[in-house]
Amino acid sequence: MNLDTSYLGLKLRNPLVASPGPMTATAGGIARLAEAGVGAVVLPSLFEEQIRAEAERDERLAEVNADSFAEATTFLVDPGASTRPRQYSLIERAAGSGVPVIASLNGSTTGGWTEYARAMQDAGAAAIELNIYYLPQEMLTPARDAEQRFIDILGEVKAVVSVPVAVKLTPYFSSFGEMAVRLDRAGADGLVLFNRFMQADVNPDTLTVSTGFRLSSPAEATAARSWIARLRGQVRASLAASTGVETGDDVAAYLLAGADVVMTTSSLLRHGPAHAAVLLDGLTAWMQRKGFGGVADFRGMLAATAGAAGPGYGRSGYLSAVAQATRAYALR
Repeated sequence: MNLDTSYLGLKLRNPLVASPGPMTATAGGIARLAEAGVGAVVLPSLFEEQIRAEAERDERLAEVNADSFAEATTFLVDPGASTRPRQYSLIERAAGSGVPVIASLNGSTTGGWTEYARAMQDAGAAAIELNIYYLPQEMLTPARDAEQRFIDILGEVKAVVSVPVAVKLTPYFSSFGEMAVRLDRAGADGLVLFNRFMQADVNPDTLTVSTGFRLSSPAEATAARSWIARLRGQVRASLAASTGVETGDDVAAYLLAGADVVMTTSSLLRHGPAHAAVLLDGLTAWMQRKGFGGVADFRGMLAATAGAAGPGYGRSGYLSAVAQATRAYALR
């Protein structure tokens, strides 16, 4: 059974990728995931705010020691610290795990922090994933301005690295398809669908706003799967699925829609790193049942037809779903 695949131009042994989470935050965790069979790992994000805080701390330290004696800065401050991520040692250690290591940057503004992408590349990252977590605080921010920020950040990072760059996206654009095509034309090597925003909520008992993240479930996969099916063949960029992976059949469904790779964190946190082998075994068993010899034999088989919504993906599918629900739940 041939599970070989390609993502961002990288050759992977299979399409299962461990996405950012506690398990990809240590060299030991990455080693266990590699042993369980994942095709690649994405490290936890280096946040724009962390970079700024570290840069400010280093600047203060340099000023204090310069006041004491100038030569102290030689020993206490790395001259390249302003462009060197603290996680570089993890990237270096993880690069020896036997699977490609993708570094991640999380930010929402343009600026010098994107220079850290070059340091990640130099430390051994095979690619960079941009997790652009941007929620305009000003309610009258024009939609085009918000969209342009994604394009600008991508352009700045692409200008300083030679490794592939993927963009992790939210579905909350007025015209998601156009946004995906714009990023593709701007040079994105991959698109990751979808980012899951923090789930803030209101607690009526404590009268507080709670924050946190919930592990994803297979029910949340439909939006990502349908958009991957629409984008397959419409963009040059690789397509990565993220959210709602629990079984080998979930992996197969994403691949049928047209995903190049399928990412998971929640299922690995629920069941442990060995669950990667369970997912791959499930995918292999499904392929055997269906008579497929390799992933390439069925990838995109159920993608939308180029230039058309295709059955199930447009208004005809919507009308059919409404009719089906009406029959199923009609009062008797």
